Amino acid sequence: MQLNPEQQRAVTAPESNLLVIAGAGSGKTRVLVERMAHLMRDHGLSPHALMAVTFTNKAAREMRERLEQSVGRSLQAMWVGTFHGLAHRFLRAHWRDAGLSEQFLILDSDDQTRMLKRMIAEHQLDDAKFKPRAVASFINGCKDEGERPHHLQTGRDHYHDTLVRLYAEYDAACQTQNLVDFGELLLRTFETLRDHSALLAHYQERFRHLLIDEFQDTNTIQYAWVRLLAGDRMAVMAVGDDDQSIYAWRGARIENIHRFQADFAPVETIRLEQNYRSTDCILNAANAVISNNSDRLGKELWTDRGQGEAISLYAAFNEQDEARFVANRISQQTDAGGQYADQAILYRSNAQSRVLEDALLRAGIPYRIYGGQRFYERLEIKNALMYLRLVQSRLDDTAFERIINVPPRGIGERTVEQIRMCARDEGTSLWEASVRLTTQGGLSGRAKTAVIGFIDLIQGLDEKAHALELADLARQTIDVTGLLAYHGSEKGERGQARVDNLNELVSACRAFEPEDEEAPVLLQFLSQASLDAGETQADPDADAVQLMTLHSAKGLEFPRVFLVGAEEELFPHRMSMDSAGGLAEERRLAYVGITRAMQHLTITYAESRRLNGRDHFGMLSRFVKEIPSELIEEVRLESQVTRPFSAPAFGARPVDRPHRHPRFEAWDDPSEDVGFGVGSRVDHGLFGEGVVTAFEGTGPQMKVQVRFDDEGPKWLVLAYAKLVPIG
Repeated sequence: MQLNPEQQRAVTAPESNLLVIAGAGSGKTRVLVERMAHLMRDHGLSPHALMAVTFTNKAAREMRERLEQSVGRSLQAMWVGTFHGLAHRFLRAHWRDAGLSEQFLILDSDDQTRMLKRMIAEHQLDDAKFKPRAVASFINGCKDEGERPHHLQTGRDHYHDTLVRLYAEYDAACQTQNLVDFGELLLRTFETLRDHSALLAHYQERFRHLLIDEFQDTNTIQYAWVRLLAGDRMAVMAVGDDDQSIYAWRGARIENIHRFQADFAPVETIRLEQNYRSTDCILNAANAVISNNSDRLGKELWTDRGQGEAISLYAAFNEQDEARFVANRISQQTDAGGQYADQAILYRSNAQSRVLEDALLRAGIPYRIYGGQRFYERLEIKNALMYLRLVQSRLDDTAFERIINVPPRGIGERTVEQIRMCARDEGTSLWEASVRLTTQGGLSGRAKTAVIGFIDLIQGLDEKAHALELADLARQTIDVTGLLAYHGSEKGERGQARVDNLNELVSACRAFEPEDEEAPVLLQFLSQASLDAGETQADPDADAVQLMTLHSAKGLEFPRVFLVGAEEELFPHRMSMDSAGGLAEERRLAYVGITRAMQHLTITYAESRRLNGRDHFGMLSRFVKEIPSELIEEVRLESQVTRPFSAPAFGARPVDRPHRHPRFEAWDDPSEDVGFGVGSRVDHGLFGEGVVTAFEGTGPQMKVQVRFDDEGPKWLVLAYAKLVPIG
């Protein structure tokens, strides 16, 4: 394929500073590779005169391989890599100037956390307040901003001052032990170049061109590193898209790409607007949404691939309805000869995956969580389930060991080992050993008090378990154990995601329907959770549907995309709606999600959704309303569903789909037989009044889900429910 005019212009531009605003699917990697090949072939530059920076090792390998194919020679010695990889290469070459020993070691994030955990213990600090990961996040954040401990102001409050002190001691310990963490790689490289003018001049003479991909994702120290290294001698080519800047929570600074034209003037700006991925309909929708953001560098994506199908919009009654709809559409596509791997489900929050996973499992659809874990495999969910397991059975040693000090309660490894030894000697469970040691001697002081507190906590939950519904027990467990506060204290999106997942566990408990009336409900739920967790993900090479967050989807593309949960407070996320900057980033996230679709995009939203343990009656996301109505058609299912579909609020064209898959039985409306359907209000002798939300199955085993006003949602066998229609 030949380069288009703007790509050609970027490749053959004079040796000066360039800003290439590269829209989604516009071939930016090819432009970068061809630019380097052009400089080597047509300008006679040595590959050693070029430095190229990418954001992942995979992208760096791909760039090097494509460049080698283009120029027909090996380029292993060429400086192509990530910021961290290139900084590491620099420090290995100049360890003495950098104040390091020759054999310095790299400290990964797990090693960093363990090291900080020891320091926190040595200072006898409360590790529930000064969590090792939170302290590591503080230190890494400071390094990303180019700040050493002596740059930080103290005297504000005790907590901040303690973090600064830990940072200083950690820095000193790393220096003594000859260790360098990821943040240090960049900061130490910057400081070494800044403080050694001869070394800086050497590299400015050596490298004629510096080419940087994904420039919108650079942070403060990376931008400072580029400015320092380039000086006024090196030509810089910055390639990026401010409309795809979605990582502010990781430290990315969108203002860097906005400042480039001023800081590196004079700059030639080139826009790559021809898209080779998506249809015209999808691109027009993306353009319309992102145009509502101000302070953009500006571009308008277009394609010659044709108009394509309209965007499908489905208004689900609730999240279960939404998940079943998506599963059904995927089945329809594969039954018609499509591939599972051609289809992806994108969502704003990890917590949304649980209901989707359940629907896919029920439909027998293979799937993989891209860049993440299945719901019941997530750390915070495992911790909560382990508490529930110990409430169910004190003989569960695995659960006991996992949670005895989570959240931290002052029970160290020495105490746990004493309990293990007692259990081995007595031939008992760890629980029984801990009770024995606290009542008959063997533990003393703080350890004894902490273990007694843990025992009392589990006993208290067990006493409540008999009187509480499963969902209420889960809520009590998450709250009184401190898990919600513990996981919620993690910085940024990760902490909020863990809180959302814990709240979603409560929703899962509320929606759980036991199969055996005799067996304990908690035991049945734990068994089902274990089975779901045991369902291994599809092999990476197998044909499987891809599930992922919108953040994980950046850089990927799929023929068919389902963008689910398009409701206010979910997308845009409630945490981002109070600030203009947060809302603008959410809109960029919508832009990224829309442009992942190549042939067809389906957007879904739920009229009611159980979110964070509470029922929400969602409003359609403003991002969907920003899409021109002529690009959208509303999906209406072919059945006699009695609930009123919401009329298109902004002119979307409704469309009936004639094909109904047999797996889609949940939408069949039995109103002719029972006198009510989905959306009807009914009364139950025990649970009171509620709204019918779904039916499942056929014949005598048909089930109905009712969301009761006081009791929440429940699944009932229709033949025995004795529901009375109201009105």
